[in-house]
Amino acid sequence: MKETLLVKHAVGGRTFIDSEKDGVSYQWEQAGEETRFVLSVPSGVQVEEIMKWKDELNVFLFQEQEGQPIKKIWFYVKDGPVAYDAASGQLTIVAQSKIDYIPDQFSAQL
Repeated sequence: MKETLLVKHAVGGRTFIDSEKDGVSYQWEQAGEETRFVLSVPSGVQVEEIMKWKDELNVFLFQEQEGQPIKKIWFYVKDGPVAYDAASGQLTIVAQSKIDYIPDQFSAQL
């Protein structure tokens, strides 16, 4: 499975991180109602801007499997902690809500 992560300001806002384009590696885990993301952020990524807008972040995962439509998972940070550790270059984002959907099927239902 191929997976791409995006960190965005609001839903239609600008993209701060695109894991594929920016060379950002990450891990994520579901823990009850929360989802925790830990990203290894290379220099040059807009960490200051991310921290400035940390209360308005959305995280998206695009999951692609051969022969299947792309699955999109939308996470909203709400009041979740967002922290950056400059020494390790790790950005931690905790999201409190998520919506799973397949864009092709969602559009067909409208």
